This record gives sequence, structure tokens and C-alpha cells, in this order.
Amino acid sequence: MNERTSEKPAQKSALMRNLPLIVILSVAAIGAFTLRDVLNFETLRDNREALLAFRDANFVATALGFMAVYVLIVAFSLPGATLATLTGGFLFGTWIGAALNVTSATIGAIAIFLAARMGLGERLAARMETGTGTIKRIKDGIDENQWSMLFLIRLVPAVPFFVANILPALVGVSLFRFAVSTFLGIIPGGVVYTSVGAGLGDVFERGETPDLGILFEPYVLGPILGLCALALLPIVLKAVRGRKGI
Repeated sequence: MNERTSEKPAQKSALMRNLPLIVILSVAAIGAFTLRDVLNFETLRDNREALLAFRDANFVATALGFMAVYVLIVAFSLPGATLATLTGGFLFGTWIGAALNVTSATIGAIAIFLAARMGLGERLAARMETGTGTIKRIKDGIDENQWSMLFLIRLVPAVPFFVANILPALVGVSLFRFAVSTFLGIIPGGVVYTSVGAGLGDVFERGETPDLGILFEPYVLGPILGLCALALLPIVLKAVRGRKGI
């Protein structure tokens, strides 16, 4: 009787720890089906005049409202993050828009990170820390190169944003390191897409759609890959020194 009674609080505690992550994943799944036809380029194009008029009359309220929506999109992994970034550029220009975009995306990413760490992250990281053999070596390798790895997963365009938010929570990365690396790491891509959004007025006039493949153009991708190489350099140097026994 006592064992069953003690099991219930433990199960309830586990459920409460995982509840934020469960909510996020549930909302993300629902949003993927219900919002994909709403949060799109056509919606922005059709409502552009109303958005610009409201911005001109209520600039601060528009900025705060935009940030709130962007944070929700990122925090719940809803479709429309790219559209939100373009909208930031369209409404506020490249530099103000990029500042709002990067700040909002970072806040949303922190929300996912904390939810994952509260649920699975703390226990998984503790198990890795007290583990032996391969698991322990993986954890030690991550700990030795945390800054480099965090910047790398933010800079590499192929790494999904959701994965880059969840993975650090599962390996025991501190909130400070996650927040700093997220904010700084998403700036290059954020500025590029915001600048595309800043030119949407002309795109709308021509009846075209924005070229989102610009991130993979050599003149844009080259510098980003250079930053990736710079983030990877400390890991390479440690590996070389380790082989030489330095």
C-alpha cells in the first residue's frame, strides 16, 4: 500500500516536469495542420496595407505585438517563422527588424530550451554525467567544446531551429551559454532574411514572391561557412593537440 502511494506522487511529479514540453509538442502538432495555410506569404501580401497603416499609427504597439507573435511561433514551433522574419523586415526595415527578429527568436528558443530541460534534460544530463564508457566520453567531449558546438549548430543552415533548441537542453548546457550562443549565432541568417523582407514592397509591386534561396547564394553562404569554420577551429585544435600529446 505504501509503495503504491509513493509511486503516485512520483508519477505526478514526472508528469508536471514534462507538462511544458508536452504542451509545446501538442500545440506544434496542431499548428502544423491548422496554421500552415494561414501563416504564409499570401497572407502577408493581402494584408500589407493594413499592417503598414497600423504600424504608422501605433509603432510601439506594433513592434511589441509583432515580438509577442514571433515568440509564440518559435516557442511552440509553429509554422511561419520564416514569414515572421520577412514581416519584421517589411514592417521595420533591415536593422530594427533584425533586432526585433533576433531578440524574439532568442526568447522563444529559451522557452523551448527550459521546457525540455525541465522535463527530459536534467535527468538525461545527470545520467550522462554519471555514466561510463562511450556515454561519458560523449558528455565530456560536449562539455569541452560547448561554445564551439553551440555556435556551430546555430550557424549551419542545415540544422533545424527546433533541433538546435532541444539538443542543448538534453546534454546539460547552461541557460547563459544557450542564450548567448543563440542570440549571436542567429544574427547572420536573421539579418539576411530580414533584408529580404525589407525589400518586399518592390516584390509585391512586381507580383512576385521573395527569393528565400538567397541564404545559399555564394556571396551569403561563403561568410556564414567561414563563421562555421571559425567556430569549429577550437575543436580541431584540441583534437590535433590531443593526438600530439600536447
